[in-house]
Amino acid sequence: MAEVLRIKTPLTDAVVSSLKSGNSVLITGVMYTGRDAAHKRMIDALNRGEKLPFDIQGQIIYYVGPSPAKPDRPIGSAGPTTSYRMDAYAPTLIKLGLKGMIGKGWRAKEVIDACMKYKAIYFGATGGAGALIARSIRKADVIAYDDLGPEAVRKIEVVDFPAIVINDAYGNDLYVKGVEEYKQSEEAHT
Repeated sequence: MAEVLRIKTPLTDAVVSSLKSGNSVLITGVMYTGRDAAHKRMIDALNRGEKLPFDIQGQIIYYVGPSPAKPDRPIGSAGPTTSYRMDAYAPTLIKLGLKGMIGKGWRAKEVIDACMKYKAIYFGATGGAGALIARSIRKADVIAYDDLGPEAVRKIEVVDFPAIVINDAYGNDLYVKGVEEYKQSEEAHT
């Protein structure tokens, strides 16, 4: 079984450079949440010369729209959303210092290129495991765009948030690697 790496936020270039596609990680620290509507607002704000709702340097954005919290819980089910909806916005945020994104599914070439150029990582979280993922979220506070409801930007504090490196800072893609390994396995068995 592969070693699980423990990392803390904010991410540094050294940490990002140490991670490779396929690494399993447990993340502890502060992260932020946001989906496509929040990303559009952040980019619109930047285009107007305004500041982002949080300091993006070294941060991770988790692409999630959590369900309402149950009593005595900071957040409800918090499974990842499909990441390609943020692809139009992610390169700009990466250029400004965003170091990590967490979601599910493939990323556009422009996002992968930005990860290589500016040293950033795309992590995958397991879709369908929102209730389990929520257990790692210890605190969640809306900090911007409250009118977006579940899609508002939240500052979350996590302990041992489980993820896997999909796209590393070297252009490697776990999805491509997985397909290639499967094809080789099938060819070996035919």
